[in-house]
Amino acid sequence: MDDVLRPLIVVGGSVVLTLLLGWVTDLLLRKADERHHETPLWGLLRRARIPYQLLLCAALLRGSYDEARLLQSHEVGVGRTLTLVLIGSAAWLVIRIAAAVVETSYSSYASSRHRRDPARVRRVRTQVTLIRRVVSAVVGVVAVAAMLLTFPAMRAAGASLLASAGILGIVAGVAAQSTLSNMFAGLQIAFGDMVRIGDTVVVDGEWGTVEEITLTFLTVRTWDERRITMPVSYFTSAPFENWSRGTPQMTGIVFWHLDHSAPLEAMRDKLRDILRECPAWDGRAHNLSVTDSTPSTIEVRALVTAKDADDIWTVRVEVRERMIRWLTEEHPYALPRVNTADAVLRPGPDGHRPADGVPAARRVHGHPRER
Repeated sequence: MDDVLRPLIVVGGSVVLTLLLGWVTDLLLRKADERHHETPLWGLLRRARIPYQLLLCAALLRGSYDEARLLQSHEVGVGRTLTLVLIGSAAWLVIRIAAAVVETSYSSYASSRHRRDPARVRRVRTQVTLIRRVVSAVVGVVAVAAMLLTFPAMRAAGASLLASAGILGIVAGVAAQSTLSNMFAGLQIAFGDMVRIGDTVVVDGEWGTVEEITLTFLTVRTWDERRITMPVSYFTSAPFENWSRGTPQMTGIVFWHLDHSAPLEAMRDKLRDILRECPAWDGRAHNLSVTDSTPSTIEVRALVTAKDADDIWTVRVEVRERMIRWLTEEHPYALPRVNTADAVLRPGPDGHRPADGVPAARRVHGHPRER
């Protein structure tokens, strides 16, 4: 009878105590979250309740397993399994707690500086994301190493592994050269403030927003919702455009190719009226001027401003569309035309122009060519 009750009491008591402690801890965290709305820490810590309960249960079972006298013929295997579960759940719990603390720090920082310095907030967000990934990777490596050390064969092989560590390190360094360069490039991007999550960039002719940065790759979400994944080493070795670097304010350009008779002064007035009705225009500056000419057209350029890359795109397309519509309705003669009139010929040697009605191609020195 004692052989049946003892394992039941030990295992059942461990499970019940785990559930009770987990419920009490979750209740306290929920009360703290309701009381302190200004910080998300307590709500984030509630996400760690599963690894917390798993850690408690593994610890209680591991500590009381000898008293249970259950599966004594497999005592070593069961004990090692509980130890592995204990190490894994502890690593999981540490990662969740670290993520909650880091996310809370970032949230409080972002809420206080978002309006004053959005670029700084994006920089801190990038750094926080990479720090969290580094912490997770380090904790995971340590946990795996601790699990391996629970096996006697791995401890016995430690001396031989240390003896060959130099050769293995060289081989691994050569084999993982690209991976290591990407990892160092990721750290350089995070703390060198080269590019941040949320920045608007142009990479290989593609315009988009940085959506994710890891230690090895960077993801850019384009305007048409495609995702471009590139190694982070690219951003430390090749030039790219970062439209969010410094202040997010931008100046945009709109071009039209028009006839030489285009009403430039009226176009300047119309540009001002269009911008006043465009909410995306920030009111800083605007300008319209002729930048080039060809035998058949002139190139008219308008300069407009906006507070960021998204708004400058909106301003450009609206100005281009409304100006063309206005020219079509009010000044159709200003649109490009193909001249089909006869060319004015220069006078011949006798000082007279060729007679009307005779094609210019058939004129030689002002006289009709004889067939």
